[in-house]
Amino acid sequence: MIDKQAIQASVRRTIEMERDAIGALSDAIDDQVVAACECILGITGRVIVTGMGKSGHIAGKIAATLASTGTPAFFVHPGEASHGDMGMITQTDVVLALSNSGNTDEILALLPLLKRLAVPVIAMTGNVSSTLATTANIHIFAGTAHEACPLDLAPTSSTTAAMVMGDALAIALLEARDFTAEDFAFSHPGGSLGRRLLLTVDDVMASGEAVPQITPTATLAEALMEITAKGLGMTTVQIDGGLEGIFTDGDLRRALETQPDIHAAKIDSLMSRDVKTVASGHLAAEALEQMEKNRISSLVVTDANNQVRGVVHLMALLKAGIA
Repeated sequence: MIDKQAIQASVRRTIEMERDAIGALSDAIDDQVVAACECILGITGRVIVTGMGKSGHIAGKIAATLASTGTPAFFVHPGEASHGDMGMITQTDVVLALSNSGNTDEILALLPLLKRLAVPVIAMTGNVSSTLATTANIHIFAGTAHEACPLDLAPTSSTTAAMVMGDALAIALLEARDFTAEDFAFSHPGGSLGRRLLLTVDDVMASGEAVPQITPTATLAEALMEITAKGLGMTTVQIDGGLEGIFTDGDLRRALETQPDIHAAKIDSLMSRDVKTVASGHLAAEALEQMEKNRISSLVVTDANNQVRGVVHLMALLKAGIA
């Protein structure tokens, strides 16, 4: 029979112990943390993050966080480094080595080679007296008094503390570099933020032959045929590429209500002249905002000379993942 209260108590105890471990990190912030950031900011290469076992998993996550926030980084397995992957480390790099004990054999085996390359080593350990801590150029303490594991054996609180310290370093470096949302988007072009910050109306608009267009002297029948053929629910009205107006299904309904003889009328008398446009080169997200504000489903894309470059439709924004 499962003791639900015992399970809940165990979960709470683990969370509280790891919370306390994270809280204690604030007291470990000293000049060594500043020195680590200065060292990383001063290199022309990458941050090589390494660690063994559970620390290795945390090291991989830290490397990914650094890389996505403006600091080029990647993970190197210390065991593989001893069998060829040392070639991935250059003299322009810095090594961030994670080991709670500070005495992990696979990492210690790399230290003479790193010293020979004159590659700076930043150690992140829970043992200030360890070989790694005392040999490294810079040491960041990320230790905990006890693991959340009741046996005080399985890496739990210690790996949480290391991950949080790695995140803190990444964010400190991000701020020091003035890393912007646009920079983040370039690192995440497949994400929703990347799409919102990188795609312009030119990337998603209908252009060329796909743009519905008629002249002001076109008949209603010609306008309807163009709307149907291009499938955007509207057509631009142009003279020599210059935008004169648009004709939409809304204009058609109004024409049916007000015009005594719509068959004889020219589009010039039926079209909307107050056209909502967006300039070529503007962000697609800005076009979406304008559509939502004006409750419309399309915008004509124009250049500085009011020449029509295309039409961006709400469905195109939806397909691009902007909306």
